[in-house]
Amino acid sequence: MAIVVVDYHKGNLSSVARGLVRAGGEALVSDRPEAIAAADAVVLPGVGSFADAMAYIDESGQGDAVLDVIAAGRPFLGICLGLQLLFDRGNEGAGDDGREWVEGLGVLSGSCTRLESARLKVPHVGWDSLDVTPLGRRCPLLDGVPEGTNMYFTHSYAVADDADPSVVAARTYYARSFPSVVWHGSVFGTQFHPEKSSGTGARVLENFVRITQGAA
Repeated sequence: MAIVVVDYHKGNLSSVARGLVRAGGEALVSDRPEAIAAADAVVLPGVGSFADAMAYIDESGQGDAVLDVIAAGRPFLGICLGLQLLFDRGNEGAGDDGREWVEGLGVLSGSCTRLESARLKVPHVGWDSLDVTPLGRRCPLLDGVPEGTNMYFTHSYAVADDADPSVVAARTYYARSFPSVVWHGSVFGTQFHPEKSSGTGARVLENFVRITQGAA
């Protein structure tokens, strides 16, 4: 059972891989589309900006490989920016070349926009709680994760109000309410970083490893 952590050359991904190994999985960090496409499961972690990440993912062929994995029904986990890239579009970095939006992977419907607040500091960095939805109470990724538990966040952008509510497994409030966990079929996403979220975050990674084992 191989879980590939996608390397799109925007940061250190070793903490995610180590977390998956501690959770009982076999994790491989790779930037090769063929390795991604052959994986039993894929994790797309959160590093960099929406525009930069999508530019590399599109040019490298990683995007097509990720979509092939999802189409085949193999487990997929997006973390932080990796969750945002699942959606139709985002405006982080879009204005650099005159565009209003940058296209995402389009697996889930909705857009990603900046958190705006006159009172709260942005980026949103630190521990914050999960408001688990009825969908989330059935979500295997959140098995054993209690309502109101705190997870570690670090982000300036989040999924906006136009997201399909049928895929929202948990929400968090900071500047505005935003989806912090999504789930659709074999596709999961967390806006928080489970690899940095202590024991409860480790439980989320253990759940993903179990989901992968069950699918394999």
